[in-house]
Amino acid sequence: MDVMTAVLSRRSARRLVEPAPDDQEFAYLLRAAATAPDHGRIRPWRWILVRGEGRAALGRCFADDIPAPQAERDRTEAKARRAPLLATLVFAPAVDHRVPEWEQLAATSAMTGSLMLLLHARGFGSIWRTGPFTESSSARRLLGLGPDERLLGWLYIGTPQEAQPHRRRTPEDVTGRISVFAPEPAAV
Repeated sequence: MDVMTAVLSRRSARRLVEPAPDDQEFAYLLRAAATAPDHGRIRPWRWILVRGEGRAALGRCFADDIPAPQAERDRTEAKARRAPLLATLVFAPAVDHRVPEWEQLAATSAMTGSLMLLLHARGFGSIWRTGPFTESSSARRLLGLGPDERLLGWLYIGTPQEAQPHRRRTPEDVTGRISVFAPEPAAV
């Protein structure tokens, strides 16, 4: 699949089943995604791969974080089983570095976007899920985050349950978001 087709046909996939990329294939795709723009090649991120029983433990952690009736807690717990692989994105900025934190966050987002395109090109589906659990102190403890790290969410990864044709999106006219800077001529 060429890059333009991947960009125009990728969609967030909500229903994901096995197979998902194994650890070796995930690492292979990540090596390519890590070539995304990253000033200073800091790589201010890390991934925690959650599969199998790890998903159940993460789901219980989500459910324990909400004061709600059991039925709602059960639905919350089940969220961690929506895909065979939950790739946890951890932002680990280099502190006191010449590259500002906002730029490190931009590099992390660029890498993640590239990874999602690479997954799509290999036939996998993904969706980047965020929400209140990214702020959960219980989830931070369970996943072993350091004090300067932040959860940016989870890439739910697997094979789309319903094979969807690679319908290309029609690019929108965004010329209204482009301007050309033309300085005033210098006075002589």
